[in-house]
Amino acid sequence: LSGPGMVQEAAPVLLVFLTRLVSATWHEGSGYYTAESHTNEVYVEEAPPEPALDYRRVPQWCATLNIYRGEATCYSPRGGNYRSSLGTRCELSCARGYRLVGRSAVQCLPSRHWSGMAYCRQIRCHVLPAVLRGSYVCSAGVQMDSRCDYTCLPGYQLEGDRSRTCMEDGRWSGSEPICVDVEPPKIRCPESRERIAEPGKLTATVYWDPPRVKDSADGIIKRVTLRGPEPGSEFPEGEHVIRYTAYDQAYNRASCKFRIRVQVRRCPVLKPPQHGYLSCTSDGNNYGATCEYLCDGGYERQGTSLRVCQSTQQWTGSNPLCAPMQINTAVNSAASLLDQFYEKRRLLVISAPDSANRYYKMQISMLQQATCGLDLRHVTIVELVGQPPHEVGRIREHQLSVGIIEELRQFLHLTRSHFNVVLLDKAGTDRERYILPTSPDELFDFIDTYLLSEQEAAQRAQRGDPCD
Repeated sequence: LSGPGMVQEAAPVLLVFLTRLVSATWHEGSGYYTAESHTNEVYVEEAPPEPALDYRRVPQWCATLNIYRGEATCYSPRGGNYRSSLGTRCELSCARGYRLVGRSAVQCLPSRHWSGMAYCRQIRCHVLPAVLRGSYVCSAGVQMDSRCDYTCLPGYQLEGDRSRTCMEDGRWSGSEPICVDVEPPKIRCPESRERIAEPGKLTATVYWDPPRVKDSADGIIKRVTLRGPEPGSEFPEGEHVIRYTAYDQAYNRASCKFRIRVQVRRCPVLKPPQHGYLSCTSDGNNYGATCEYLCDGGYERQGTSLRVCQSTQQWTGSNPLCAPMQINTAVNSAASLLDQFYEKRRLLVISAPDSANRYYKMQISMLQQATCGLDLRHVTIVELVGQPPHEVGRIREHQLSVGIIEELRQFLHLTRSHFNVVLLDKAGTDRERYILPTSPDELFDFIDTYLLSEQEAAQRAQRGDPCD
């Protein structure tokens, strides 16, 4: 019905269709859910036709928003008591450690659905790769704020970040470190040692075991080098440093060294006798060395001839003397006379028919001018001159008996009829004959070439020629 002055207005009719849905099963980090049995999914529907409906009588139009591990901050046009009324706008956020997946803001639509959907997903980083020759321990797995601390195996050192943290963007801080072998190997050399030189030698043979080498990382030693002689070598007197160097697979190196000291036991240095000299083996005064005393020409040794350096560093025997040679002509035979010169002197026997013989005079004249060279070569002159009963035999100022003269002539096959010269070595052997006068140079050249012993030659080389 209608009356005058009255306008009949159609009353708005609100039709609400509620559809009960089976609530889904929700898991942590999967999204938000409602405390009621209504779904929180928002479906896109077309706007209702005009005229607009009056929603004032329905304060809760959309389902209440509840986000697991998150929060919805809503603003309603009707005030704070209408958090899910028509037109309400909600801003969505997640708790720390979670990331929002979906719409960051939704609005309650006339269709009684929210304009979008979202959920909070737990922030996780990828699993860290294994570290070669090392490991890591994490405080909370791969979750946000989890801290992973790296360590290396013994013998290796960490290079890079020692720890990494799972950040809000799902990435690890820093970069992946590595374990490198920077520690040198362990090497231990043998103990230092001292050795005594062997008798008669200035060296000692020394042996030792190889060094002990160990690598603290992978246990592999690449190579070991030696600076110095090999074990079993002969070491001279003094101190010697032996050094070993070891290299591992990473070419880290370590060195060690030890010392070898060789001692030569020595006796006091011997002094040569007056009018004589020494001929020694080895170094002359080391343990085992032998020294022979030798006298100059015209002198003979009185006392021991050889002395040996003992391990007690003392010489055997005592010092001999070089005394002027005493020639005894009052002997019974020529053999007894020659025995006095055995291994001491060489004899130059000159035979002439008489003292006026020109060859004899020439020979004696030349030899008188070469007295120094004769003594230097240990040569004694024996003269047999004239005819019986006036025949004369002498050695320097010593006169020989008639019987000794005759035996010498027979022993050396010397005739009285002409000039003759015979050279005997220190053993009394006939070594050279001359029928004409021989010059001192010719005589000395023969002696130096054929008759000098090794000791005499060495002495000549050491002392030179004092006759010059």
